[in-house]
Amino acid sequence: MGDCNDEDTNRDFESSELGTKTYWDKLYKQEIENFNENKDIGEIWFGESCQASVIRWIKKCEKIRKDSPIIDLGCGNGTLLMELAREGYSKLTGMDYSENAITFAKTISAEENLTDINYEVGDILNEESCSAFEHKYEVCHDKGTYDAISLMADDFNKLKMSYIKIVKKILTDSGFFIITSCNWTKSELLDQFSSDFHFSEVIPTPTFQFGGSTGNKYTSLVLIK
Repeated sequence: MGDCNDEDTNRDFESSELGTKTYWDKLYKQEIENFNENKDIGEIWFGESCQASVIRWIKKCEKIRKDSPIIDLGCGNGTLLMELAREGYSKLTGMDYSENAITFAKTISAEENLTDINYEVGDILNEESCSAFEHKYEVCHDKGTYDAISLMADDFNKLKMSYIKIVKKILTDSGFFIITSCNWTKSELLDQFSSDFHFSEVIPTPTFQFGGSTGNKYTSLVLIK
């Protein structure tokens, strides 16, 4: 979607309320209320199949151990971390800049008796906002957070550089950066991250057909620091 080069990353889409903290605070406030009323865990961003594909990839990767530190950047309701906890992964951290999202994730985890997951309020664009950014992780996972950043009204190139700086800081050497996006194609993501990460592989995602062509609803990549 973007016209990318070494100096600039242009968006051919407009900023929107999905790039505002106000939107996500309001959404997760409603999700908390819904959960308290009927135990509804809310939406799984990009759908259950996307989440399942990422978890399958993590499980099959021999370099990722059950005690490898994993962080979910913009964890929302925390469902990916909870599924990993059920699979036996023990060093899990979720961070989100919405305090309501973290409250929601903690509430669901407690209900599911998955209390060993570490949840923290933090801003991926501010390395001093979260104690989780003081540690190193074998896996950094992002499903939709980079998309939300790209929808902010501020200078996207500055936001992108701040984002990359923190991901590089917290990821171990040769650590895995898993990013899923519906705003950017594979080639666009590689243009934006190739200076700091090596491409490893594509995680398969659902396809659709339109006018005789086949496409993907979103792109999920594995990059290596």
